[in-house]
Amino acid sequence: MPVKQLSKSPDEPRSTDAPLDRTLSVWDPRSQCRFVAARPAAEPQLWEAYLEGAIEGYRRYGAEKALEYSTIRDGDTTAVFFVALGADGSVAAGVRAQGPYVTAGEAHAMTEWEGDAGAPEVRRMIEDRLPFGVVEAKGAWVSDDAFHRGQLAAALGRFATYSMELLDVQFMLATAAAHVLATWTSSGGVVAEHIASVPYPDDRYETRLMWWDRRRRRGHAESLQLAQLLLTTSRSTPSMAPVTIGNVVRPMRSVS
Repeated sequence: MPVKQLSKSPDEPRSTDAPLDRTLSVWDPRSQCRFVAARPAAEPQLWEAYLEGAIEGYRRYGAEKALEYSTIRDGDTTAVFFVALGADGSVAAGVRAQGPYVTAGEAHAMTEWEGDAGAPEVRRMIEDRLPFGVVEAKGAWVSDDAFHRGQLAAALGRFATYSMELLDVQFMLATAAAHVLATWTSSGGVVAEHIASVPYPDDRYETRLMWWDRRRRRGHAESLQLAQLLLTTSRSTPSMAPVTIGNVVRPMRSVS
């Protein structure tokens, strides 16, 4: 997956401040859930519900190590998180995004490939994209009791990609076990095939590196949903500033 520069110099300054300044929400007809996007500090109750669901989901598979609860619980490492609310108002799924990154060492993927032969290439791929904005999707989970669970898992992957617009970056990376690759690729993710999998968080898993590019053309329904998300607040909060999508225009690259 080499990166080719299309325009402008990567040396141009870019903002590392997340521009998400209010809570956003939109109805997803396929999963029959309302998705909410927010900062942890802005929605502490929803953030707590997200964490509870993540702990339960990761513990069920004996993968609590990958969640790193003690590190993420205060919300400081999370730029934005998404939760899906079911008909009864309960949180049925969630995912969070870290970044935008300034150095490759901030990416959790570097921890996952630490000591592996593929680590230098993982670092190179991240560093190549840093000038154009990189965030990382982490902590995805879907409740076993959720209705339309398949559609909800697909929607969660789709909403995770909206973090690129909300945080004004071009690239999103994630690491995913082999058994969920199909779900993540359905939202436009591309597996870095030249980088071998690693047994993270343990030998039961074959974890792969994936990339999303904001320049990928979204379908009509997906583009409409994103536009609705950006225009809709989850509650009336006149004191909150309107959302902006960054004050720095980053140069764009294509990934092949």
